[in-house]
Amino acid sequence: MSFNSSDDDSQQRFALGFLFALIALVISTVLGVVVYKRGIAHAPAKAPAAAVTTTTAVVVVDDAARVVVEGGVVKFFFATGKSDLAAGANEALAEVVKGVVEGGKTAVVSGFHDATGDAALNAELAKQRALAVRDALKALGVAEEKVELKKPEVTQGSGSNAEARRVEVVLAP
Repeated sequence: MSFNSSDDDSQQRFALGFLFALIALVISTVLGVVVYKRGIAHAPAKAPAAAVTTTTAVVVVDDAARVVVEGGVVKFFFATGKSDLAAGANEALAEVVKGVVEGGKTAVVSGFHDATGDAALNAELAKQRALAVRDALKALGVAEEKVELKKPEVTQGSGSNAEARRVEVVLAP
């Protein structure tokens, strides 16, 4: 008789374990759906791309690569590990090109990097990004001798990593 009792207990424990697992699965699914729907409802809307003007403007391509013109400084922000210029680069450089070609000024290009990863690789990537901006200026008609590549004293940019991965272009006499 004890043999049947042991089998019954084993079957009951299995059934209870299965029932608890099923209940946990249903609860976690419901919670997951609620969290997902709340996340979508509160997610920020994507900003539309704006035209670049001579004041302050932002051209947004995606969350990583973008170009900003602020107070006469053109700032190129780059995706992690990339040196590709954001769309709108030529438009953002229009005032710089005008200052060099018509005003006889020099475009000073400085590259910065973020704090993640290998410092030597980051420095090389900052250089590649600065060279990409220099090449864009040359493609827009700026003579190579009118572009100065200047390594900043502190190449690790400040702010968030996304803000630190940048190249800045300014006009100098």
